[in-house]
Amino acid sequence: MASIFSRIVAGEIPSYKVAEDEHNYAFLDINPVAEGHVLVIPKKEVDYLFDLSDEDYVSLQLFTKRVASAVRRTFGCVKVGVAVLGLEVPHAHIHLIPLNSEADMDFRAPKKHVSPERMAQIAADIASNF
Repeated sequence: MASIFSRIVAGEIPSYKVAEDEHNYAFLDINPVAEGHVLVIPKKEVDYLFDLSDEDYVSLQLFTKRVASAVRRTFGCVKVGVAVLGLEVPHAHIHLIPLNSEADMDFRAPKKHVSPERMAQIAADIASNF
């Protein structure tokens, strides 16, 4: 059965897309730890990041770098944090989070509520900086 992320890539489930190329897809996390929390995934469903082929791994990392640059330009943050957790969805994914302090990347903190209108605006802003 396809993961929720594969269903997002297929267009079966809506997402706040910020970027896409032939092999990769980036969208806003709907349960963000901070505004601008982006998930970057390979379109090919592989459970574990380090099980990707070398070619797909490099493609994902270079795409992630471009998305992180767009997030940084959009939010004017000090840095963009990167995390690979991957336990909740069996599809390799990278979290990108705008950072002004280390506390901005606390996955144990309550998730932020961001309105659908604000999510759409954030996605559009990041996309325009991609």
